[in-house]
Amino acid sequence: MSVFSAWKHVHILVVGDVMLDRYVWGQVDRISPEAPVPVVLARDTTETLGGAGNVAANAAALGAQVTVFGVCGRDEAKGRVDQLLSERGIANSLISLQSMPTISKTRIMAGKQQCLRIDQEDTITLSSAQEAELVHRLGEAMRPQTVCIISDYGKGLVSSTLCRAIVDQARSASCPVLVDPKGRDWERYRGVDCITPNSLEFAQYADLGGADGSLLSRTGQDVCSRLGLSSLLITRGAQGMLLVGRDFDPVNIPTQAKEVFDVSGAGDTVIAALGLGLGAGMSWEQAARMANAAAGIVVGKVGTQPVWAHELERALTRQDYGTPKVVSTEKLAQEVQTWQHADQCVVFTNGCFDLLRHGHIRLLQQAASLGQRLVVGLNSDASVRRIKGPERPVLGQQDRATILAALECVDRVVIFAEDTPERLLREIQPDVLVKGGDYREDEVVGRDIVKGRGGRVEIIPIADQVSTSDLIRSILRQNGTACG
Repeated sequence: MSVFSAWKHVHILVVGDVMLDRYVWGQVDRISPEAPVPVVLARDTTETLGGAGNVAANAAALGAQVTVFGVCGRDEAKGRVDQLLSERGIANSLISLQSMPTISKTRIMAGKQQCLRIDQEDTITLSSAQEAELVHRLGEAMRPQTVCIISDYGKGLVSSTLCRAIVDQARSASCPVLVDPKGRDWERYRGVDCITPNSLEFAQYADLGGADGSLLSRTGQDVCSRLGLSSLLITRGAQGMLLVGRDFDPVNIPTQAKEVFDVSGAGDTVIAALGLGLGAGMSWEQAARMANAAAGIVVGKVGTQPVWAHELERALTRQDYGTPKVVSTEKLAQEVQTWQHADQCVVFTNGCFDLLRHGHIRLLQQAASLGQRLVVGLNSDASVRRIKGPERPVLGQQDRATILAALECVDRVVIFAEDTPERLLREIQPDVLVKGGDYREDEVVGRDIVKGRGGRVEIIPIADQVSTSDLIRSILRQNGTACG
């Protein structure tokens, strides 16, 4: 079970401007004799969900339960939207109006280059009864582990009255509300939990010119206070993201994009991943780092496409949410709670791990197979000296921690200063405690802590019989021989 298994319990409600994105794919070999424009020889046409539909598609691709709310016409494009929603397992709560077309964007592509975009749309105007029906449907769908995302593309659906009604409904149901904004009228978003503008949108709203990070942070915190937001996530392109909030220090998150082909829909991916992270119990920073990793994936694709769970899982395993695997006890305790909330079994083992050898690797691999997350407690240099003598460790604690963190089977490494991990175990409360060697269970330090919460102790024999001390003596003998 991966971290994404928690997302199947999260319900994402997406309300906003749903669109149909068409792509006509072709190649250009000549310029038209009729006008100075390229002639695109069409080879294929694809259709996908756009706007709020793309937010819903991203959330569904990552494993969430998703319902989409909005307005479409009664036309052929609406039929395609319905079909695409059904194919992706997204619950459809769209209102069909005869008075407007389904919003459609047709892009003419020559390879990876967009040559032209053709839009079909009218401004959306709902009657009081239609707006009340939309709000009623939203209210009925809210339940525990629900996150509401407002995807505002400025087409007229997301009015002040609709936003106010959504915020009121969400508060009564204890559901966070996130907004991808449009335009400079952010007053209508007052009271939502988070707004996710790009840097240009934020600068326009806040009347900023070219703003550095410190000015963005100060201004962002002012905006949070003024609009009653919990946080503000500003996407900054190649500069990554800036997360600011009322109750925590600003967090700069470096970009994860390796190569950028198309930024279309990147904001949709960001807010979908952010909402899923929050719904799964992550902190604002954890969810924002996950959203940043998702954005780094999607800008490497051409056209409006979602990020899939396996893609994000692979990126997060490689990048570890943008933070090192070597963490403090406090941070680890929070992460363990998040993993356990996601029904993941957390395995813990500990040791000095001085001069990592074959037996250590086999022990760690077997320990990792007992659950979904492996945490390694590492004795500090001072505690190793107390246990092993003044000549140990051979490698310092940072070197030992870095080597352990490089192992694929290890999820986190935490350094503890005491001779035993008893205090650490009380802090993090793992599910399985692993010890290597010829111990009996009643000899394992911390067994009462783990078993007291319903966990278990596992004894795994060391695969090789050569100790680290033996290895060091052998090295010294060989060096002595060589020197002699």
